[in-house]
Amino acid sequence: MRKDKKHKRGTATPTLIAKGTCIIGDIHFSGSLEIEGQVTGNIEAAADDAEACVRILDTGVVIGQVRAPVVTVSGNIEGNIYAAAQVELACKAVVKGDIHYALLEIEKGAHVNGGFVQEEADTAATAPELETADVVSHLSDAGGRQS
Repeated sequence: MRKDKKHKRGTATPTLIAKGTCIIGDIHFSGSLEIEGQVTGNIEAAADDAEACVRILDTGVVIGQVRAPVVTVSGNIEGNIYAAAQVELACKAVVKGDIHYALLEIEKGAHVNGGFVQEEADTAATAPELETADVVSHLSDAGGRQS
């Protein structure tokens, strides 16, 4: 991946989940999150952090969905990706799930078993939540009763 195509990232020190570490549970973060170990749970960037980045490195494994402006995958993810800005899949990336993105870069050799959904930059990370809220609202209205 060329440097000129990289998304601008903050200067803060990244949070690292080291190789050999296994986390079970959801992670909410801001800034940069690098995963060399395993995470079983959903990963979500702070809503007000437009520069947030998740990097799943070569030895990294995520079982759950990832929601951040920028998602870079060199390892494995079993779950959907929702990236408001861009997704980068390196040559060793393995993704089992759908990828929702504004911009997408895939290197030769990456494997994806799922669908690709290109969305507007502002909605790529929020579309599923809006759909859920709409369904709940529709079900409430269908009953015809309001308290």
